[in-house]
Amino acid sequence: MTATTGTTASRGFRSAELGWPELHRIPHPPHRLPLIGDALGSHPRTPIQDSMRLGRRLGPIFRRKAFGKEIVFVGGAALAADMADESRFAKHVGLGVANLRPVAGDGLFTAYNDEPNWQLAHDVLAPGFSREAMAGYHPLMLDVTERLMDHWDRAGAAGRPVDVPGDMTKLTLETIARTGFGHDFGSFERDRPHPFVSAMVGVLAHAQRRNVVPDPLAPLLLRAASRQNAVDMAFLNDTVDAVVRARRSSGGGGAGDLLDRMLETARPETGERLSATNVRRQVLTFLIAGHETTSGALSFALHYLALRPELAARARAEVDRVWGDTTRPGYDQVAKLRYVRRVLDETLRLWPTAPAYSREALEDTVLGGAHPVRRGGWALVLTTMLHRDPEVWGADAERFDPDRFDAAAVRARPPHTYKPFGTGARACIGRQFALHEATLVLGLLLRRYELRPDPAYRLTVTERLTLMPEGLRLRLERRPGYRPEAVDTVPGAGAEGAVEGARARVSPSRCPVTGAGD
Repeated sequence: MTATTGTTASRGFRSAELGWPELHRIPHPPHRLPLIGDALGSHPRTPIQDSMRLGRRLGPIFRRKAFGKEIVFVGGAALAADMADESRFAKHVGLGVANLRPVAGDGLFTAYNDEPNWQLAHDVLAPGFSREAMAGYHPLMLDVTERLMDHWDRAGAAGRPVDVPGDMTKLTLETIARTGFGHDFGSFERDRPHPFVSAMVGVLAHAQRRNVVPDPLAPLLLRAASRQNAVDMAFLNDTVDAVVRARRSSGGGGAGDLLDRMLETARPETGERLSATNVRRQVLTFLIAGHETTSGALSFALHYLALRPELAARARAEVDRVWGDTTRPGYDQVAKLRYVRRVLDETLRLWPTAPAYSREALEDTVLGGAHPVRRGGWALVLTTMLHRDPEVWGADAERFDPDRFDAAAVRARPPHTYKPFGTGARACIGRQFALHEATLVLGLLLRRYELRPDPAYRLTVTERLTLMPEGLRLRLERRPGYRPEAVDTVPGAGAEGAVEGARARVSPSRCPVTGAGD
């Protein structure tokens, strides 16, 4: 292990006994067996939910071991807050994240802390999430959501339920592809998922499986899966290369989107630019992370709103009051949907679609005043447990209640208790993009539809590094009196007028993400 610029550079899996000198003080499941450790009775397809169940029994810090690999899990708010101290802990690239490096390399999400392309890419891309840039993306988000609603109108007219996770995946893929890279996958014109989505799901699922299959058995048990993973990775790379070639052949420039920034922007201090390989890795990172997590958040939110019609009615009343008869709400009108935003915040509390993040010690330290950690020692912070800690969220922490996020309640909570986008310098750079998109989409859908759940459906959560409700179908009813022909608020018909009107109202570029990172 080496260190660069004050950060550790861990490579490969480091079992817990290498970093936790008093590991014996941390509880583990009973009936641990030789060789297989705590794997008996666990479910390889649901490791996060298995760990949540163990956390409820074992406490705010515990450990699990399987086939010689031991991991420390943190779920308590006090310990997670301690690990948020950037002077003592940093992002750890391990588990499923490291398994994505064959395709994403030193992209923003998968880069090791000491890899220089992380900071270079962050400096180049952070202005792409400024207020001015976000206002420019807004009309494209509206366009894609209108395509979704046309699709849902046809399903409703035919009496068919809608596939919520599938359609949210189409929506968010098209949104990031169009706003970030000027590309249209044509998702809503397809009967089946776009091959890019199928390949992406395959790569994520393979990374998840690599976490739970013992290394000596992987060549045998994952032989066919590894061949398919190679095919999937090649397809993802080829797709992105085609998008970049098309932009280069068009001469680039003019779009001002993320891809333009990657291809044309140099760091002012040094003149450095992203290499062609790193551009590909960043595009893949944004296409995958930029839609997979937001689609899950929207799907879970629609599930809870369908189950709780009184909450949906409250959110819908806010949309009607704030937006009125506006067909295409302006950029600034989205942030005024305070209750809709609370719905999203509460959804991400219960089911943060990126359900965990890893932190490693920058120096020998003591966690929570009780657990010594050596430099390079790491733990997996279970965000799903952190967000359910009864010491912070109360005895009813499993209950869906958006009022947990009214301003007074937020001010009363300790810091570092809500982390759906990670923490510190490497927190999600696209947080504001995702929240603006999701709030806009929920507002438009609530204004147009009444949501009817399937009475027989019980929430099942599928895990593929991110979380998603499995098999969620809803029936839709168009709201009486909804007037889609109402006038736009932004002068000038179509997206161009909306962009110009939005740009006229925005302040100079600034990064809206506190502690922006990736």
